[in-house]
Amino acid sequence: MATIRKRGKGYQIDYFDPNGKRVRKSFKKKKDAEAELGKRVSLIAEGRYLDVKKEYNTTLKELIDKYVENFKNQASYKTGKKYHIEHIGNHFGEQTLLSNIRFVDLETYRNHLRDSLTVKRTIRKDASINRAMSCLRHIFAKAVEWEIIEQNPFNKGKSLILKENNKRMRFLTEDEIKSLLDVCNEPLVDIVECALNTGMRKGEILGLRWEQIRNGFIYLDKTKTSEPRQIPINDTLDMLFKRIRSKQHLTSRYVFTYRGKRVDSVKTSFNSAVKRAGIVDFTFHDLRHTFASQLLMKGGTLKDVQELLGHKTMTMTLRYAHLTQEHKKKAVNLLNGLTASMNEKGFCHKTVTSLNSPVTASL
Repeated sequence: MATIRKRGKGYQIDYFDPNGKRVRKSFKKKKDAEAELGKRVSLIAEGRYLDVKKEYNTTLKELIDKYVENFKNQASYKTGKKYHIEHIGNHFGEQTLLSNIRFVDLETYRNHLRDSLTVKRTIRKDASINRAMSCLRHIFAKAVEWEIIEQNPFNKGKSLILKENNKRMRFLTEDEIKSLLDVCNEPLVDIVECALNTGMRKGEILGLRWEQIRNGFIYLDKTKTSEPRQIPINDTLDMLFKRIRSKQHLTSRYVFTYRGKRVDSVKTSFNSAVKRAGIVDFTFHDLRHTFASQLLMKGGTLKDVQELLGHKTMTMTLRYAHLTQEHKKKAVNLLNGLTASMNEKGFCHKTVTSLNSPVTASL
């Protein structure tokens, strides 16, 4: 039985498709609901309904293949989406029909990720889950745009995105920096030193080529924000590049190599070095925070940090604002004892009483 019901400010059609599945869809205007229901009832009567409803005969694998075809050249695909897509296919089953994936299945998947991920810090764990869910939501959003499904199943319930605490900011003290560098082997020590003096992301550092280093700057074209940026080379970094160059004899176009080949991963070696240095709760990305924090504490400005880190807006940079306040406090403390020393030299306060007011002023 097909009906139209008033639902809030809109109207909802309600009917059973040829497979016996109950279908409900909402419309703002009654005439749109009537027209759509009439069309669907007619298609069912003519036996053409399943040809129109692609979600009933399209598998998740077919959608994923089309998605990969269109987005495999995205920078984010190789760095994260590829892994998420593989995991999604394995969890739901590639031959699963899109029509069988409901909101409850999406919520179950998110909870499965929460239970299965073994990331130590909750912040990183929640962020990883959100990246996976955002990827899945985008896949279904494209399916709607490509007219493969009529409605994104994510839209049938509350947001499945977890609240992230992005305020965490771990950075190294000068003593911790020394401890870390002391236990790093080559080429890791060079890579860490580059990160601490540039604030570059790990991918930017490992992909750094000699041709990008010229005229006292590092020129980055492929960045996370797709905005090119230039990083000045300080004396420490200049000496580092000269030392590496002298050892390589220009045998590789990449700056950081091991046994003649480009270094493409430092995860294991970096984690081992952090452990040997006795440093806890620290990741490679935190070297970027260390660069920004130390720069501010040594007199740099938030604008400097924004430009050097490549933040499009000041919002991300403002997480470091409290460090500038602490730096100002230390600067003001340099004046401690100034007035006390003046009093010791014989200066005194005179009290003047106004004839027209009881207020006492000190000169």
